[in-house]
Amino acid sequence: MDHEDREERIALFLDYENLALGARDHLGGMTFDVRPVADALAERGRGVVRRAYADWSYFDTDRRMLTRSHVELIDIPQRMGTSRKNAADIKMAVDALEMAFERDYVTTFVIGTGDSDFTPLVHKLRELNKRVIGVGVEASTSKLLPPACDEFLYYDRLEGVEVPAAPARRTRAARRGAPAPAETAPAEAAPQPSPEPEAEVEEAAGRPPDDVDTLAVLVAQTVAGLQRSSGGAVTASTLKRTLLRKDPTFSEADYGFRAFGELLHHLSERNVIELGEGPAKGDPEVSLPEHGDREAAFGLLRTVVADLSASGPVPLSGLKTQLRRVRPDFSEKKLGYRTFLQFCKAAATSGAIHLAWDAEDEDYLLTVPATD
Repeated sequence: MDHEDREERIALFLDYENLALGARDHLGGMTFDVRPVADALAERGRGVVRRAYADWSYFDTDRRMLTRSHVELIDIPQRMGTSRKNAADIKMAVDALEMAFERDYVTTFVIGTGDSDFTPLVHKLRELNKRVIGVGVEASTSKLLPPACDEFLYYDRLEGVEVPAAPARRTRAARRGAPAPAETAPAEAAPQPSPEPEAEVEEAAGRPPDDVDTLAVLVAQTVAGLQRSSGGAVTASTLKRTLLRKDPTFSEADYGFRAFGELLHHLSERNVIELGEGPAKGDPEVSLPEHGDREAAFGLLRTVVADLSASGPVPLSGLKTQLRRVRPDFSEKKLGYRTFLQFCKAAATSGAIHLAWDAEDEDYLLTVPATD
C-alpha cells in the first residue's frame, strides 16, 4: 500500500494537431504514434488518464491507433468564423486545471505539445504542486516550453520512434543550401545510412554533439552543489532529479547509456565520482572523490604560481592556461567548482596560495605564502 501511495499517477493531455503536424512536417512525413510516449511514461509512474484533443474529422485514420492505446478522444469540431486550434487549446487547458483541482491523486501532468501558448498552463500546474512533463517534436517545439517543465521528452528521441532518414536528409540539406541535393544524396546515403542522419540531427537542432567529458563536468558540479546545499548524502535519484531541473531535456541515452545507473558506473570508473551504498536498493550514494584529487590540484596551482612569481604577484587572468600547459586535462569543474576563481579561493582557504584583489590592475593577484 505504501508503494502505491508513493507511485506517480500520471494524466496525459495531447494537443494532437500540434504533435501530428510536427511529426509529418519535420520527421519525414511519419505518423505520430502515441505508444512510444506511453512506454516512456510507464517508466515514470501509473497512467490514470489519457486524452487527445483535435477535430477528428482531420485525423480520421489516427483514431484506431489512439483507441487501441486507451486514449480518450476529445472532439473539437471546426466551426465557421472561429479558430479550431484555439478552441482545442482552451478546452485542453481548462480540463487539465479542472483535474488538478478536483483529483488530488493525480501527481503528474504530461502536456503533449510544442506550443509555447501552453507555458502559462505549465506554470499554473507547478504552482499547484504538480509535476509537469512535456512531450513535443523537437523541430516544432518552442524554446520557451521545455525550461518551464520539470522534464521534457522530445518525441523523436524516444525509444521506438524510427525517423525516416531520407526525407530528413533532403530537408536539412535544402535548409543549409547544399547544391543539387537530389543528385548527391542517394550516392552519399548508400555507404553509411545511419551515422550521417544522427550527426545532422544534432546540427539541425543547433546543439553540440553530446560529449561524455562535458557530462562529467556537469555531474561533478551538480554533486558538489548538492553537497554544499544539503550538507548530507546525495543519492542517485536526487542527482537525476537535479539534472532534470537544470535541463528538462536531459537524458542519459543522449550520451550512449541505457540507464542512469550505467552512466554513474562509467563516471565512477573514470574517478569523476564515487558510488557507495545508498538508503535503498538501486539508489546508490554519489559523492566526489575524497580530497586527494583536490589537494593535488591545489599543489599544482601552488607550484605554477611559485614558478611564475619571480617577477611579482601572478594575475588570475591567463593563469588557467598556464596550469593546462603543465596538466592539459586540468578542469576545476571536474573537482566540483563552478569557476576557476572559485577553485582559487578554495586553494587560498586551504593555505596553498594567497589571493587578493588589486584595484589598480582590476584583477586578482596570487602569491605563494611565505613559509616559516
